[in-house]
Amino acid sequence: MSGAQCCENPPTLNSASGNGKVEQFGGLSSYISGPANSIAAVVLISDVYGYEAPSLRKIADKVGAAGFRAVVPDFFHGDPYVPDQKPITEWLKDHGPDQGFENAKPVIEALKSKGITKIGAVGFCWGAKVVVELSKHPYIQAAVIIHPSFVSLEDIQGVKVPLALLASEIDNMCPPEVAKQFEAALNAKPDVDSFVKIFAGCSHGWSVRYKDEDEGAVKSAEEAHRDMLDWFVKYVK
Repeated sequence: MSGAQCCENPPTLNSASGNGKVEQFGGLSSYISGPANSIAAVVLISDVYGYEAPSLRKIADKVGAAGFRAVVPDFFHGDPYVPDQKPITEWLKDHGPDQGFENAKPVIEALKSKGITKIGAVGFCWGAKVVVELSKHPYIQAAVIIHPSFVSLEDIQGVKVPLALLASEIDNMCPPEVAKQFEAALNAKPDVDSFVKIFAGCSHGWSVRYKDEDEGAVKSAEEAHRDMLDWFVKYVK
């Protein structure tokens, strides 16, 4: 993972944050929010800081409040990235998105076993790669990727479900020119609906690592959250 941008503004993790609850789900400790009787679910896949990030859990609560069963699995098994503890490249050796993809499959099966008939997935940074991998198969019905990392043009060409890409103007992981290449590849797939938006003035991580006291940052993040929810209401609910 090149550049430090994807690791900027680390959140203060809080295992007690959010309005939902933590329980074992699909073999992973998971934060769960939203109505238990919903037949539509959204899996939220974190950035490298993991499922205890308060802002991520707030987003899950928004998803839950919209009527979805929101599930945020701990794909890092209690070992999220901690800045200054080890280089991100070393941490990634034990926590690659390929492992996240494999770990997501039992979570999806667990949702189906509970009567869920439609599933969406949203991935932030690291999690976006996992969501794109899921999108190449019939595991989910819709996808949203936000300030993605590791995602290639070939990945996008393999997507088979409706996908929304929310990118940032200031981003060395998915710069605007790459987002536009992704958009062209998606537009070349008339059987797959897509939506691409580049958020002016925003940096990588803006949607989930914003500061609550920064009014402008909160406004941009909330705009992204609305776009995400609109996509899932359209294709999952």
